[in-house]
Amino acid sequence: MELNFVFFFNSVLLGVGLAMDAFSVSLANGLRETAMRRGKMCAVAGVFAAFQALMPLVGWLCVHTVLQYFQAFEKLIPWIALALLGYIGGKMLWEGLRCQDEACRCGSVGLTALLVQGVATSIDALSVGFTIAEYDAPMALLCATIIAAVTFVICLGGLAIGKRFGTVLAGRAGVMGGAILIFIGLEIFITGVF
Repeated sequence: MELNFVFFFNSVLLGVGLAMDAFSVSLANGLRETAMRRGKMCAVAGVFAAFQALMPLVGWLCVHTVLQYFQAFEKLIPWIALALLGYIGGKMLWEGLRCQDEACRCGSVGLTALLVQGVATSIDALSVGFTIAEYDAPMALLCATIIAAVTFVICLGGLAIGKRFGTVLAGRAGVMGGAILIFIGLEIFITGVF
């Protein structure tokens, strides 16, 4: 494969496709933390972008080294995503139901929750390593960088939209954010299993 328009176009499309779960989770995070500053927004989007870049590279590496082990793990991906997003979403939903009034604002998105979200939304990107298996290492790295850039921009948009509507929705933002995360976990599980 060579560097051409098709390579860049396909990489951008991969980035858009992979970033949709991260966009939805970013939207939920923006709903939850309406006072998030720009620096933290960039950090949150950066975490999602890093995971979305790392996972295809890990998948690519697995294809080139330990393919048989990765194929056995691939069946667990929907279950892992469901468990991680279900846990985080359930926790957000519970906190949102518990603090319905304006005085009891749900807290900010912590580092642990963000890392779990990053893993949960990007774990399905491991299989992208199969689709880029014909790339040499520099092209795989470039593809992952493009995926990361696209994810970063899309997640910033999700955070901005979530912040905007989170202010409008006030006390129901945590409930909506948690429900979104649970829905994403179910969607990943259903499409991965069936």
